[in-house]
Amino acid sequence: MTKKITIGMFQTGGVRPTWKMPGREAEPNFTDLGYWTELAKKCEAGGADFLFLADSYGYPTLNGSIIPTSIERNVQFSTVDAQMLMSAMAAVTSTLGLVTTVSTTVEKPPIVTRQYRTLDHLTKGRIGWNIVTGSGQAGSALLFGEPLMPHGDRYAKADDHVELSLKYWEGSWQSDALIADSASGTWADPAKVHEIEHDGPHFSAKGVLVTPPSPQVTPTLFQAGASEAGRTLAAKYAEAVFLAAESKALAEQINDIRRRAEENGRGRDAVKCLIAGTFRVADTDEQARAEHEAQTEAVSLEHAATLYAYFTGIDLLSLDFDKPIPAAAANGDNGRTNVERFLGENAPTVREILTEFRANGVMGRPYLGTVESAVDQAVAMLEETGADGLLVQPEPDGSHDVFFEKVMPELRRRGLIADAPAGTTLREHLFGAGHKLLPDTHPGARFRR
Repeated sequence: MTKKITIGMFQTGGVRPTWKMPGREAEPNFTDLGYWTELAKKCEAGGADFLFLADSYGYPTLNGSIIPTSIERNVQFSTVDAQMLMSAMAAVTSTLGLVTTVSTTVEKPPIVTRQYRTLDHLTKGRIGWNIVTGSGQAGSALLFGEPLMPHGDRYAKADDHVELSLKYWEGSWQSDALIADSASGTWADPAKVHEIEHDGPHFSAKGVLVTPPSPQVTPTLFQAGASEAGRTLAAKYAEAVFLAAESKALAEQINDIRRRAEENGRGRDAVKCLIAGTFRVADTDEQARAEHEAQTEAVSLEHAATLYAYFTGIDLLSLDFDKPIPAAAANGDNGRTNVERFLGENAPTVREILTEFRANGVMGRPYLGTVESAVDQAVAMLEETGADGLLVQPEPDGSHDVFFEKVMPELRRRGLIADAPAGTTLREHLFGAGHKLLPDTHPGARFRR
């Protein structure tokens, strides 16, 4: 493998697993700002291209009520608002990209566009938006007092949301509209600041994004849904997508996204495809496998079922363990990514799905073994799928220490990662120096004046 790969680091905005480790209760945790600033500094020092924080208003529910296990065991439960962390993390870093998740289902475009435009200024162009329709949809709908929107309708709303957001970012200000001339007393040229108009199926607006253009103008756009509707949205708007599955399914998903991007006039290389990967390394392959098996055994079936319910709204414990998920249960309106991955001609049984979620959660199988062996596996996955890089998941204690101390040096030794991120903006980290703005082939470019 000769190309340089992108390295993104994944972290949820919630509790670190060390909370239940005896003797480690006093470690900085998710409500301590120092934890987040130290994490950002560590990611930058380690050579990562960006740090991605997942976020959601939802939580695990079934039949209209929260699942008690989620509270007792903290299964996708306690979190903080990732947007609130960005300024502090930006202040202690200078090159690290910062990506946050905001849902198009519950957040309105004027709020989203002003937040990201502000953050793009404060980070000097290092901010990215992970566009999602939201995970834990049933819980989120209850929280906001709204009906659960059908899956297809959520993605139609997301499309309308992103289009309006792009009108604000790309269409409100011409690049030379800001003058700030004290001699004439002119702040901006009124002829070059425009009210955008939008009358879509879900959003209507006439107005201006009052925050002047930032280094990227539009934040770098990410997307994390691998369902049919998710891939359609990614191929239209996303500049990078997060994917997790086995190699054959990943290769099919990546090829499909690139084909759709090409059909949208963007080109097959317009979307960076990043594989969610977990590294479990030890002194020997046998030790790594034994440690992973021990970690898996510590996860109960109830915990795995609660996690699956969070993403899908399906109660696996109520189904026949020796049969695949029945069609009636699989056709719900919650998240589809973790339903569709277990459907098809050779669909696994419910027991097999629970076993998979106990071992790996929503991610694919980890890269297990010595450092050299684990990197061999990751490289093979990248080559088999044609992916562009990795979204690295935390280690069992919630840290990335082993990855930075052992795996990154091995990747660097093999010439797989750049000595430093390209350019100064997140978009340049992904596409090379000089690519600060959306390319002309992106649908957002048509809103420029």
